[in-house]
Amino acid sequence: MTWSVFLPYVLVMALVTYLIRVLPLAAFRRRIKSRFIRSFLYYVPYAVLSAMTFPAMLYATGSLPSACAAMVVALILAWREKSLLTVALIASAAALIVQALLTLV
Repeated sequence: MTWSVFLPYVLVMALVTYLIRVLPLAAFRRRIKSRFIRSFLYYVPYAVLSAMTFPAMLYATGSLPSACAAMVVALILAWREKSLLTVALIASAAALIVQALLTLV
């Protein structure tokens, strides 16, 4: 395929990405004083990241029990404020161990 096929898609993607980033700056010229709106906007990134990550965690291993075990371990370690690398490594190990136990049974 040639670049002429992909060019419209790339331009539309660039325009949409640009509008999403510039629209809040254009719409809100003054500082937002409402506590409700400010708290809502504060939690939007966390809610979006959770909505994208949670379903992927359940289907990442191909086995629901090992995925749930890894998620529980990750939540406990994150609650105890462990580092991201520690949480990822121990949760992966938990998924691996549960998956190995499931194949043995």
